[in-house]
Amino acid sequence: MEKPILYQLLPRLWGNLCPDPVRSGTLSRNGTGKFSSVDVPTLAYLRNMGVTHIWYTGVVRHATTEAFEGCPASNPRIVKGLAGSPYAIVDYYDVNPYLAENVQERMLEFESLLKRTHAAGLKALIDFVPNHVSRDYGKKGWVNKEAKPFGADDDCTVHWKPENDFYYYPGQRLELPVSDGEPYPENPAKASGNRFSPSPSVEDWYETVRLNYGEEPNSTWEKMFDIVRWWCRKGVDGFRCDMVEMVPWQFLQALIRRIKAEFPEVIFLAEVYEPEQYSFYADVVGFDFLYDKSGLYDVLRSVFQGDSARKITSNWQSLASLQPRMLNFLENHDEQRFASDFFGGDARKSYALLGASLFFNTSAFLIYFGEEVGERGMDAEGFSGLDGRTSIFDWWSSGSLRRLYTQIHTGTGLSECEQETLERYSGLFRLARTPVISSGKTFDLGFCNLDTPGFDPDRHFAFLRSGGGETLLFFCNFSSVAAETTLRMPPEAFDALGIPLEDGVLPRVSVRPFDLAIVRLSFPIG
Repeated sequence: MEKPILYQLLPRLWGNLCPDPVRSGTLSRNGTGKFSSVDVPTLAYLRNMGVTHIWYTGVVRHATTEAFEGCPASNPRIVKGLAGSPYAIVDYYDVNPYLAENVQERMLEFESLLKRTHAAGLKALIDFVPNHVSRDYGKKGWVNKEAKPFGADDDCTVHWKPENDFYYYPGQRLELPVSDGEPYPENPAKASGNRFSPSPSVEDWYETVRLNYGEEPNSTWEKMFDIVRWWCRKGVDGFRCDMVEMVPWQFLQALIRRIKAEFPEVIFLAEVYEPEQYSFYADVVGFDFLYDKSGLYDVLRSVFQGDSARKITSNWQSLASLQPRMLNFLENHDEQRFASDFFGGDARKSYALLGASLFFNTSAFLIYFGEEVGERGMDAEGFSGLDGRTSIFDWWSSGSLRRLYTQIHTGTGLSECEQETLERYSGLFRLARTPVISSGKTFDLGFCNLDTPGFDPDRHFAFLRSGGGETLLFFCNFSSVAAETTLRMPPEAFDALGIPLEDGVLPRVSVRPFDLAIVRLSFPIG
C-alpha cells in the first residue's frame, strides 16, 4: 500500500491572481479562485509531487456576505469575515456559488473538478461538519427540495426535545458579541456550535448553531446519513470530519458502517485532539485516519522550540499499532504556518521536522497548500488578522500562492528561495511514496547512540527505514549548529530489519543546522 499524501487546498485562494488585495476587501475588489482554477496542470503538479488525495476545503456552501442569484447574502453579524467560514454551512446539498464560472451550473462545475481529479489519478475529500451549521441554515436558498433543512420541524418552545435538530432558549433573544450592520433577529435563541448559551462570546463559534443528536437515533442522524450518501454518489472519495469529539460516537460509528456498506472505498478522517481516545476512534468508531495534532505535531513543535528530541521516540512508542492510522502534518488551516514569524520564520528550517514527521513511520501525511514554497501566513487579510495563518475567512490573494500558480502554468514565477524549497519538498514527498517508506520497517537509533561523539540525543534524531530491497539512514538535526557523527548500529537492528549482518558502524554523516540528511546504505557495513 502506498503512503497516503494528502494536499489540503482552499479553492477560494487557489488561482486568485489579484496582485494587490486590500485588507477586508470585497469579492469584487480582491477576487477569488474557482473550481476551474484547479485545472489539469495543477493536478499534474500535485500528482508528480507524490500527492494521492486532495482535501478540497470550503466546497460545501457556507454563509457569506455576498449575494448570488438564488443565494441571498447572510447578515454580516453571523459571518466571520466578508467571505465567511467554510465551517458555517448554509446548505449541505450545495456548493459555493463564488467558486463557479456560471453560478447556475456550479454543481456541474464541481462534478467536473471531481472528474479531473480522478483522471489525474487522485482522490478527492471534502469537509463533513457534523457538530454545527450556520445560523442561516436552510434560509438562503435550498437546492434539494426532497430533503428538509435542519430545524424545519422543530418545537422551539422547549430547550431540548429528542426529535429536535437544535437546542433552544425559549423567551430569550440571541445576543451576539458583534454589533456591525443590521441586527440579526433570533428568538428564541439557539445554542451556538461550542457553547450552550443565548449570548455567546466573540471567542465562541457564534455564527453557528449546535445540532442535537438526541439520546437515541433521531431525525438529525437520518438527515446526516442522507447528506453523506448524497456526496458519495457525486463521486467524493472521503470526508475530513470536523470536531468529532463533540458529536456522539454512536452516530459516527453508525454513519461509517452504513456508508462503507454501500461505498467501501470511501475514507473517513477524524479531527481529534485527545490521544487517549485515538484507539477508540480508530478501532471502535471506525475512522480510517486520525489527526495526530496533540501527539507528533505538538511534540515536533516543542522540539523545535528547545525540548528534547527524545520526546519523538516516546510519542512513537505510545501509538504502537495505531501508527499507520495517524495523519501527520506540520501545517493545516488551524495551525500557524511554519515559515511564519510565530513558528520557524523560514521554510528552509523545516526540513528536520519534515523528516521526522514524514519518514519515521508509515503514517499518512498532510501538506497545506503553499507549504511547499514557504507560504508564511503573515498577511493581515481582515477578520483573521496577522496571526501566522492563511485566512479561511476573507477574500484574499496570497503572494506565494500566486507565484506558485504562475510557476505551475508558465515555468517561472517563484523566487530563488521558494524554488529551492519546492525542489527539496518535492523530492522528499516523492521519496515518501517508495516502498521503503510506504511499508518498510523502522529502527530508532537514538537509544544506542546516547554516548556517541557528535550525537546529541536532545537535539538530534536518527533512525533507519528498511524495505523494498533497500535501507535508508535518516538524521534530523534540530540544532542551530551543524552536526557530524558516525552512528552505531546495534545487533538488534539487523534482526529487526531482517539484515543478516553483525554489529556495525554506519557511514559518517554531516548535517547542516535544522536540516535532514538521508543516506542510502550499501552493505556490508564496516
